[in-house]
Amino acid sequence: MTPARTVAPGIGWPGLETPAATAPVGWIADEVVGAAAPPLDAAPVDDVTDPVSLAEPAPTHEVAVPEIDETQGAARPAADEPPTLPRPSRPRIMTVSNQKGGVGKTTTAVNIAAALAEAGLHVLLIDTDPQGNASTALNIDHHSEVPSVYDVLVDGTAISDVIQACPDVDNLWCVPATIDLAGAEIELVSLVARESRMSKAIDRWMVERAEAGETRIDYVIIDCPPSLGLLTVNAFVAADEVLIPIQCEYYALEGLSQLLNNIQLIKTHLNQDLHVSTILLTMYDARTRLSAQVADEVREHFASQVLEATVPRSVRVSEAPSHGQTVITYDPQSTGARSYRAAAAEIAHRGAEMKEEA
Repeated sequence: MTPARTVAPGIGWPGLETPAATAPVGWIADEVVGAAAPPLDAAPVDDVTDPVSLAEPAPTHEVAVPEIDETQGAARPAADEPPTLPRPSRPRIMTVSNQKGGVGKTTTAVNIAAALAEAGLHVLLIDTDPQGNASTALNIDHHSEVPSVYDVLVDGTAISDVIQACPDVDNLWCVPATIDLAGAEIELVSLVARESRMSKAIDRWMVERAEAGETRIDYVIIDCPPSLGLLTVNAFVAADEVLIPIQCEYYALEGLSQLLNNIQLIKTHLNQDLHVSTILLTMYDARTRLSAQVADEVREHFASQVLEATVPRSVRVSEAPSHGQTVITYDPQSTGARSYRAAAAEIAHRGAEMKEEA
């Protein structure tokens, strides 16, 4: 036979022996104080505390639950104010190029430009891809009747006549590309100094700004098409530096050696100042061994050019252009935005170090 379980007075804890008569919570039993137990309708004793109430309630704190980037599975830290990045000693003209398509070339160009401008630098983005994706990402009008880089290259129009300010980011301007640019390479073949027309246009525009007393441009970023036609050659001749985005996949490595050979040809015959200054690893997936292997191999061969920052695969980065924005303005706290800010900061600080060495 199972023994009867006893209950402490008014509490409900099993296992404690108690008198047959128990008092409700808040009452004092006569066995404890030596007095008769009060009737049930008597008023409760004020100086006796309910044992349950002896435990102080746990303090409550409002905890902000960080958003989770569904593509990375990592918590997003709170947004920080963008840092002020150092200005280069002279305008840095960089072309973003890769002969392989789909490596994040245009995405890198627009987001690096936006991140630099957000940090207080003055940036010009030149879109030389006939698709005009960079113009779309910056919310720049680029239908066929809009003055564009086509007019600059083919007709000799001044950049000041075709330039547009980015509506979402201060200190960022864009020379848009239209569908007319698709036939520009054929038209450029018969023109004089066909390889250097963009270089001369940029030089004239900078002189105009200086004469007008306007703020000096810090960065000119040229987004190239995925080819090595006259549009890309014009960008290489105009630039001093090449930024190569490399997708963390095997095919990206195969095209890299060919790209470097072509850059060397341009350097030998058309622009001796051209050099690969920056390599950015894009679409990096830390969950796969392939991404790590590609990153290690690139860092082994290009240790001084590869940025520490890598750009992960992110839905936000892909969504932003459909809203006419860069990921910097579309979702400033996303993993992609923070990665591009880190990459832009590295580029800016490297430029400052080059200034000190000079």
